[in-house]
Amino acid sequence: MARIMILRLKQDLYFIVGFSILFLAFILPGNYGWVQYIKIALGLPFILFFPGYTLIAALFPGRQELDSIERIALSFGLSIAVVPFIGLALNFTSWGIHYIPIVITLIIFINIMTSLAIYRRRKLPEDERYIFTIKLELPIMNEISKRDKMILIILFLVLFIAIGNLYCVIALPKMNEKFTEFYILGMGGKAEGYPIDLAAGEKGQVIVGVVNHEYATVKYIVQMKVGNIVQSTSQLIALVNEQKYEAPVMFSSDKAGQNQEVEYLLFREGDTVPYRSLHLWVNVHAPMAGGVAKSPETVTAHVYKR
Repeated sequence: MARIMILRLKQDLYFIVGFSILFLAFILPGNYGWVQYIKIALGLPFILFFPGYTLIAALFPGRQELDSIERIALSFGLSIAVVPFIGLALNFTSWGIHYIPIVITLIIFINIMTSLAIYRRRKLPEDERYIFTIKLELPIMNEISKRDKMILIILFLVLFIAIGNLYCVIALPKMNEKFTEFYILGMGGKAEGYPIDLAAGEKGQVIVGVVNHEYATVKYIVQMKVGNIVQSTSQLIALVNEQKYEAPVMFSSDKAGQNQEVEYLLFREGDTVPYRSLHLWVNVHAPMAGGVAKSPETVTAHVYKR
């Protein structure tokens, strides 16, 4: 004989909406202590199951169209297809493929599909609406043969090891991928429009950016030099992992000349040599009488990174 257990969840879609809001509440604080482990536990079904499940629910609101086992199998498959597609779409936007934009976009997608599924279910008669139902036949242990018991134990061990490996891949940092982004942008926030032609004494301005991918909190210092003269040094900038810092930095030169070097140096706390460096080449020309600047020849800007 077998013990039959029936699991019925009538408010499955509302549960997913609440789950998404809970997950959003945990992604905002960052990776502090126990929060990262909750994010992993909440994130796995959020990425691997919910996008496909809500899409299936929107496409097939009736109970006769697909049974629960078919919906579960299709949910995993469609989720694996939907999430990369969303990442690809984000790659063509100003947000790019980053953690927060992907999560926010997934939450929007899941909630749109959930709203559509609820609307379509309500248009059906109540006895035709799909209700998440799983019937489990649990064998009584003393009726299972020793061979079957051994197989069950091996399956549980394999599942436990697989979950442990997945946790290690997601939770533990890949030490060979530690790095820090260091970049400069024009004032439009893009990698163009740099102030490369200035009059002597005229101030140019760029945006300096730092993004921490070191899997630890790091304190940085940004220093700017024109020629060999240090014109500005920032205070300590403490960034947690994946945190970004951007700030405008101004420079000027009183000496006219072509291709003068403006150097941006990034130090970590305690460094005696720069951790990263960027170089911008600027043409500085003397103003004509009456304060009108002499028009220089057109020169292409080059930003060099080390």
